[in-house]
Amino acid sequence: MNGHRILTIMRTDLRQLLKSKDFLIPLAALSAIFFVILPMMLLLAIDALGDVPTVQRISETLDVLPAKAQAAIQGSTPSARTQYALAVYLFAPLAVIVPLTISTAIGAATMVGERERGTGEFLAHSPARTDEIYVGKLLASFIPGYAATFVGFGIYAVLVNSIVGPKVGGWFFPTNDWWVLMLWFVPPFLIFAMTLVLRLSARVRSTIAAQQASGLVTLPMIVLSYTQSTGTLFGASAASTFLIGLIAWIAAAISLTSGMRAVRRSRLLGVAIS
Repeated sequence: MNGHRILTIMRTDLRQLLKSKDFLIPLAALSAIFFVILPMMLLLAIDALGDVPTVQRISETLDVLPAKAQAAIQGSTPSARTQYALAVYLFAPLAVIVPLTISTAIGAATMVGERERGTGEFLAHSPARTDEIYVGKLLASFIPGYAATFVGFGIYAVLVNSIVGPKVGGWFFPTNDWWVLMLWFVPPFLIFAMTLVLRLSARVRSTIAAQQASGLVTLPMIVLSYTQSTGTLFGASAASTFLIGLIAWIAAAISLTSGMRAVRRSRLLGVAIS
């Protein structure tokens, strides 16, 4: 497998993506809504309310969290403890939903898009092998979603530390469990989903059909990855966290390998869709 050809395919797809403002703007808006607007509105609303009865009742519901999670919650007032819990635990799905949504939207269009743009013949006669095309397009789908998540993650960290940090003794986010989530859990789930979406994109006849079919793939992936990520943040043991992450990485590697072997040039480019 030639790394240069893979990078060429990846860079070509990324350049085309950067030129598609009608595609980029909704994805950027999605990241902004989930990572900035909604968290800021909720945290500032609790900050403005103070220790009113409603906030106190919300704080009391934190008792349902696992003992390890309860012990980790910081803050000397109900509003501070509520804000800390929301910042660390409530928004855990952001790290899963955002990259899966962005990368799926890109991956669903990447193969079938070659046919719709009329560039499939050029790719068919390129020296790139089928597996190199597959990996290059997978990277072109993976990188924007993961990069958007890390940028949003950084903005989110500054936001919650600025609003909640002064009430809980200083900057506290990201926690160790969040680093594990971002670096150990999210990548394999994202790669696994992309391997499936690319296969679908190579089989269908239109971008709309690819997006509809990919939704059937990403929904269970979001549920599964959200369940595992929530368990990580809520105090799962280090051994179980490592094991589940390792299983996800193995599954992603197997799916990637089988995907490279299963696809054919004619199927990738739509000469023979079956």
